[in-house]
Amino acid sequence: MPADPAPPEPDDPPFILYKAGDEFGRAVADLALWVHGLLVPVYGREISSTAPWCPRWYEHTEAVAQLYGLWMAWQDLTGSRSPLTGPAMWHRDFLAPTMNNLRDPSGVFAGCKPGQHRPKEPPPVEEPRTAIPPG
Repeated sequence: MPADPAPPEPDDPPFILYKAGDEFGRAVADLALWVHGLLVPVYGREISSTAPWCPRWYEHTEAVAQLYGLWMAWQDLTGSRSPLTGPAMWHRDFLAPTMNNLRDPSGVFAGCKPGQHRPKEPPPVEEPRTAIPPG
């Protein structure tokens, strides 16, 4: 069985799903500032049955993880030390795939509508068989 992934080093920007408790809450609050202040006003586009969006996106763990990754890439590729092509790379390599994935009709926000959040149930999983049956 593969080992659990090592937690990030203290100098690395830890991924949001490694955080817990108040640290996770602060990370989501920081992410929300970016999502509500830049991402949605500039790139949100209209909600439709073929492009859903959940106003309570922060209650979808997968959306939080994907948006956090998108935000980290934005910070890396649009800052003062990024290459001149950084913003174009961010749009092509990160923004479009992430938003298309999140807003897919069968994706994370499927069933959510303005004013109506629908939590998703994860699919069932079974424990792997650890013993080989006789015979």
